[in-house]
Amino acid sequence: MEGKLVIFSAPSGSGKTTIVKQLLKVFPKIEFSVSACSRTMREGEVNGKDYHFLTPDEFREQIENNEFVEWEEVYPGSYYGTLQSELERIWAKGNHVAFDVDVKGGLNLKKKFGTRALAIFVMPPSVEELRKRLVNRGTESLESLEKRVGKAAEELTFAKDFDMIIINDSLDKAVQETLGHVRAFLNE
Repeated sequence: MEGKLVIFSAPSGSGKTTIVKQLLKVFPKIEFSVSACSRTMREGEVNGKDYHFLTPDEFREQIENNEFVEWEEVYPGSYYGTLQSELERIWAKGNHVAFDVDVKGGLNLKKKFGTRALAIFVMPPSVEELRKRLVNRGTESLESLEKRVGKAAEELTFAKDFDMIIINDSLDKAVQETLGHVRAFLNE
């Protein structure tokens, strides 16, 4: 059986990473695809576990070599993407792949893999709630906070293009709803 893909996209601060972590605990045959990025490592992050950290030049070189299934220049000089080798590594074990990617990356993956992929958009209850969550994280400067909130407002306009929308106003409810949809998809 060919591996399937479960794609999660959402504005930063929507809770998608928390939902994906719960999903991975429940489904041992789903493995997380570690994205590549060109940003600097944050404290506590591990190369190859949190991200494959590349310099912008290394990233551009791998783009030219067609080593990415999808990639995006999220902000000028700031790249994120999925390496083909990551999918092959997971599928070789007979597992399915879970993604935590930005909205454009999620839609690109869905377009490329069609019915093999389930694309889920995790939505905050509101942009204001999202702003509050990002402030509470304490990882953003005022400038980066405003940039993320502005980007989130734009990303919300793409929600309708996903297979399903999960509104995360209650984390437990959002997790249960997600698990149900993924279970049904894997059993198709």
